[in-house]
Amino acid sequence: MSPSNLRRWSWIHKWSSLVCTVFMLLLCLTGLPLIYHHEIGHLLGTDVEAPALPAEMGTNPPRGNIDAVLASAQALYPTKIPMYISMEIDEPAIWNVTLGDHPNDEHYKPIAVDSRTTKVITEPAFEGGVFMSTMFRLHVDLFAGLPGKLFLGFMGLLLIVAVVSGVVLYAPFMRKLDFGAVRHERSRVIKWLDLHNLLGIVTLVWVFVVGATGMVNTWADLLLKYWQNNELAVMLKPYEGQPQVTRMSSLHEAIVRAESAEPGMKVGFVAFPGTPFSSPHHYGVFMRGDEAFSSRLYKPVLIDAATGEITDQRELPWYLTALLLSQPLHFGDYGGQPMKLLWALLDIGTIILLGSGLYLWLKRNRAPKPLKQGQGAAHEAPALAASNKAS
Repeated sequence: MSPSNLRRWSWIHKWSSLVCTVFMLLLCLTGLPLIYHHEIGHLLGTDVEAPALPAEMGTNPPRGNIDAVLASAQALYPTKIPMYISMEIDEPAIWNVTLGDHPNDEHYKPIAVDSRTTKVITEPAFEGGVFMSTMFRLHVDLFAGLPGKLFLGFMGLLLIVAVVSGVVLYAPFMRKLDFGAVRHERSRVIKWLDLHNLLGIVTLVWVFVVGATGMVNTWADLLLKYWQNNELAVMLKPYEGQPQVTRMSSLHEAIVRAESAEPGMKVGFVAFPGTPFSSPHHYGVFMRGDEAFSSRLYKPVLIDAATGEITDQRELPWYLTALLLSQPLHFGDYGGQPMKLLWALLDIGTIILLGSGLYLWLKRNRAPKPLKQGQGAAHEAPALAASNKAS
């Protein structure tokens, strides 16, 4: 690589890294507990578990009537309306019912109901309690809503640029060194530079994947709005101008029809009329696969809320499919405990990588110590110069 190209890539790596480093550190620190949000929720007592059943009900009782589930939740707040009802992927014994004052209420009431007995279990802590909700909001939008999401998405883009430019700089830098070499006999700055380069290569693919999928996730609100204004609008064209449904048909029968129409799939969640995932006239029944990865992919089935008849069903467009695929890749929550452990270790490695890059930049003006016999000087001086430019 020519000196001019090296300087250009060093400048790109330096500034893309510096601008995003603090925010990436924040995302890695807040993302670490989110990897184990179920386990932390269990320890804090905020994770809802299905209660044990009487012996006479057997070990695998059938699902109760979903209309009765909804009625049990609404009995706690008779003046509120249902917004969503969903079932956890790994907890089919619990329906999560969301009630609000209107279809877009941000101060909704979550209620967990036993899907077998149709009795209320508890009112879960909002987003898993104060600690987990704080971690989640910092990680998702910095408590700034859509502008915060888009800002973090831009930081994710800079991270990808930093990764690519770092790889470009790493190749010529390591020509005269063994792969993964850490020169312990050199100065502290040189050792941290070698460690920084080593961690960068080890975590390269993971950082790129998590950065890219995190960037895609920040576009979720915009992609959903685009879907509503295009594909969903086409599906709802026959209902244009009609008043919102006030008397709704059986939710239980609507879900049974959706399950019959999509064999091999399970109900992920149901959006009630007027909510963003539905229309003023429909139940939006979102079916999902039953495998670890396919369970994150949804297929909407629109059911007329007044008659209970299916009016449309189709695959999600490619951009929403890409969004849904990015979420399990980002959080690493589809491969059980081994994958969670791998994601946590790589997260910690990335924290060290970002911290070492910040350290190298702060130490960029430190001159290298001369070697007594001149051995290795050809390696150390260029390496330190690279740390001044690239970190």
